[in-house]
Amino acid sequence: MTAPTERGAEVGRRIGVGLMYGLWKPRVLGSWKVPATGPVILAVNHSHNIDGPMVIGVAPRASHFLVKKEAFVGPLGPFMRAVGQVEVDRSTADRTAVTRALDILKNGGVLGIFPEGSRGEGDFAALRAGLAYFAVRSGAPIVPVAVLGSSEKRGRLIKALPPLRSRVDVVFGDPFDAGDGSGRRTRKALDEATERIQKQLAAHLDSARRLTGH
Repeated sequence: MTAPTERGAEVGRRIGVGLMYGLWKPRVLGSWKVPATGPVILAVNHSHNIDGPMVIGVAPRASHFLVKKEAFVGPLGPFMRAVGQVEVDRSTADRTAVTRALDILKNGGVLGIFPEGSRGEGDFAALRAGLAYFAVRSGAPIVPVAVLGSSEKRGRLIKALPPLRSRVDVVFGDPFDAGDGSGRRTRKALDEATERIQKQLAAHLDSARRLTGH
């Protein structure tokens, strides 16, 4: 299996922006806060199937998302790999996925993560340690991203998706460092980083909801 490439991710971004603006009405706020160069982690709340494709399409830089292997089914699998997305086996410690994610950051790329692990309330209430590990290990800043409006209504034609042409707000927050500056990677350091991250992401989500009225 080939490693994800920046070129593939840029193709994915261009396809994504066409699809998202063609099917819905994204309103993007704060995209200028994403650093223009260097490694960045986008931490995205996850309550709906379109959250990942939406952020891939509207983010100012090409991004590689960690995506559960169950999504790589049929013809979608080769396509997702071709556009730079990273397949993750959540049932085990997937060393290949971890290595690929760290390589993306080492090469100055953008890594997208759903820190809640799977679709839920989209409120960042339950964070897994993976985000803290990647942030502390790579030193990359985290940019919180709130996708709002995607889960509040269901379309009449396709129940799993928001109504076509409905508004979906994507709010990018201020970048922050998860570590304490010591470079420690102990379990205690990662637990502390996870706690810091959770507070920052929850605060951003509250701010984004006030800003957009969701």
